[in-house]
Amino acid sequence: MTGRARAEERTGFQEGSSYGASYDLQADFVMVYGIGETMPQRIREWAARGYRVHLMTGVSWGGYQDYLNGKTDGRPHWDEAQKYQDGEMIIHGTSVDIPYMVPTISYADFLVERIRPAVDAGVEAIHLEEPEFWVEGGYSEAFQREWQNYYNEPWQAPHSSEDAQYRASKLKAYLYTRCLDRICSALKEYSLVRYNRPLRFFVPTHSLINYTQWRIVSPESRLLDVPTIDGYIAQIWTGTSRTANVYEGKRAERTFETAFLEYGIMQELVRGTHRRMWFLHDPIEDDPTRTWADYRENYVKTLIASLLHPAVSRYEVAPWPRRIFKGSYPSADGNGKEGIPAEYATILLNVMHTLGNMEQEEVRVFGNAAVTGVLLADSAMFQRKRIGTESSGFMMKYDGTNEVKLTEESAVELLNFSAFYGLTLPLVKHGLPVRPVQLDNVRRFPGYLDDYRVLVLSYEFMKPESPDLHGVLAQWVREGGALLYVGDDSDPYHGVREWWNQGRRHYVSPRAHLFESLGLPCEAEANVEGITWVGAGLVSYLSMRPDRIAESEEAAMRFRTAVREAMEALGSMQGMADTAHSTQHEVSGGSSGEPSLPDALSWEPANFFHLRRGPYVIASVMNESISETPLELEGLFVDLLEADLPVKERATVEPGRQALLYDLAYTGPGSLSSGSGVIAASSRIEDFREDERGMTFTAKGPRPLQAVARIRCDSSPVAVSAEELDLGQGDGLATASTVSPQFEWDAKSRTLLIHYEHGDEGTRITVKK
Repeated sequence: MTGRARAEERTGFQEGSSYGASYDLQADFVMVYGIGETMPQRIREWAARGYRVHLMTGVSWGGYQDYLNGKTDGRPHWDEAQKYQDGEMIIHGTSVDIPYMVPTISYADFLVERIRPAVDAGVEAIHLEEPEFWVEGGYSEAFQREWQNYYNEPWQAPHSSEDAQYRASKLKAYLYTRCLDRICSALKEYSLVRYNRPLRFFVPTHSLINYTQWRIVSPESRLLDVPTIDGYIAQIWTGTSRTANVYEGKRAERTFETAFLEYGIMQELVRGTHRRMWFLHDPIEDDPTRTWADYRENYVKTLIASLLHPAVSRYEVAPWPRRIFKGSYPSADGNGKEGIPAEYATILLNVMHTLGNMEQEEVRVFGNAAVTGVLLADSAMFQRKRIGTESSGFMMKYDGTNEVKLTEESAVELLNFSAFYGLTLPLVKHGLPVRPVQLDNVRRFPGYLDDYRVLVLSYEFMKPESPDLHGVLAQWVREGGALLYVGDDSDPYHGVREWWNQGRRHYVSPRAHLFESLGLPCEAEANVEGITWVGAGLVSYLSMRPDRIAESEEAAMRFRTAVREAMEALGSMQGMADTAHSTQHEVSGGSSGEPSLPDALSWEPANFFHLRRGPYVIASVMNESISETPLELEGLFVDLLEADLPVKERATVEPGRQALLYDLAYTGPGSLSSGSGVIAASSRIEDFREDERGMTFTAKGPRPLQAVARIRCDSSPVAVSAEELDLGQGDGLATASTVSPQFEWDAKSRTLLIHYEHGDEGTRITVKK
């Protein structure tokens, strides 16, 4: 908790307002939002407070009326607005004149000039958020021109056929890839030429799962091929993860499970690369009609879902902290609105500063260590329209803000995205750690599949964009992998003009080419359901549409049985091979958290996920699972999800609930099991010092706000004092006031809890032994 340099950029937030003491979160960096006239002043204000300063702005929409009205180059650009089939513009949120844009060359060059002053103002990085092209768009004059240039053929209305829809979506992804590359390349060069200063670019983006579910096309993994982009922010929060889905025939919000899958695909997106990834959390959401209790419950679900993916340890701790700490939302009794409860504010600060310490050497999985991958490709976004079914217009545009209540049955069915959730929720709900795996990365990075023993694949809702993917998959199977293919070749998008049905060889579907690559018959009817051995691995075939798995308990059980049988068969075969070669395998995973061979193929049904990251214990217990039994954790813990950081000897996690604990008995790398140090605090902790007389440290954070800190302290202190610091003359620090804060020493845990408030320049805490 102490001594972390801001240059590590472990935690950050985005804010469109000027600096404000009430939302001064004291993270490592701030993303100043927006490129208007006040941008340089806001950059200076946040930098003066010690922050590393980045810029964030929207790349697919914004207050760009000067460009649209022709004031920048003398030509109006309303023809570049995304449009529905009937010619209506696709508008961002509830605005009147802010459309989503077709990213033409002209538009990209306009953004370069609008963003250039941020480089002049000295920002260290730029975030171009949400490159989004709606599935129902593709009718504007600009898009029709882009079609002609890209395909060398006249434009086709995207609603006219599956082929037209698929090609339109593929073009949309290309256009935003081109736009981002052009902007990033131009401004990186400008920064080096003008200032000899490297400049970094990141793309805050929703997960591939969410964009597909909400029917939006975005570049996603294509950006890995753009060298000028340095990484991503995974924009996952309550608003994306509470989108309802169907499990065993019941449509409902499943915030934890959906978030678990969303963070999973974003972790896998950058695995094996040098691209940086931050996970976002939002303590509220874009929908302003919820209560604080609702916001808190769902925030915790997304928080814990993210922490169960230990390969990522950087976080955007909040978007728009001003709306969190200064906003008012409906009261629980329905009488008016209220600001953030003091208890929730303190919890948020405790958690946000804990997140800066999540890079831990030791990771350990409890329960099921087996990890099954479910392959997902960018092309899932390309076939999110049912030809012949009306799904266009504002009343069918879902973006999580609750402005539109979908009632049309076909629109709701599309939004469910059951083909994907049918392959994932039946496994997640029974405690199998499922990771959505980026299929497109299989051909980008050698060894990308090496961490997996079992993969699930279906081409009934996505397509492989290149045939060489199948060579890699076939080799992975032959070397000992188990591939479960689910599908019946009924998807009408199998007929789009793509590599598997063009040229000299024609296949009815990409599955047929995959099976040929595996040495299996191409014809679906020639393959019987069940297991076929291929080299040292196996292929299991389940001839059914994956969306059907979501419809009933029986279908979910059939799918789980197929996964379990594939795991057991592979484990049995490799177990015999190991015996024959007298190969010994450890049963438990190492400190890296990677399971050994037996664990990787062992799945015991469970209703929880439970992980340790260094001293931090992370757990979630699910409902709709194998039982309603709570998870009981015994030891000596600090509960990080309660405002007063209580010490507990037992933590009970009920179904539908989560836990984040600090294990006081932990003695591994990074522990505070001996000596002293800060366990958790509502503040950024700086200048921690200790000698024989006591401890001192400076705590910084928002004000006014009730802050707490729990520290290791071997004996009950003689006294504790808190000096609230302000700027004195000559910009030096002066003591505004000194108080004796409330404190409690806990003998059993040998920890000290201190209550205090932040001064304008922090509060210096002194503990006398």
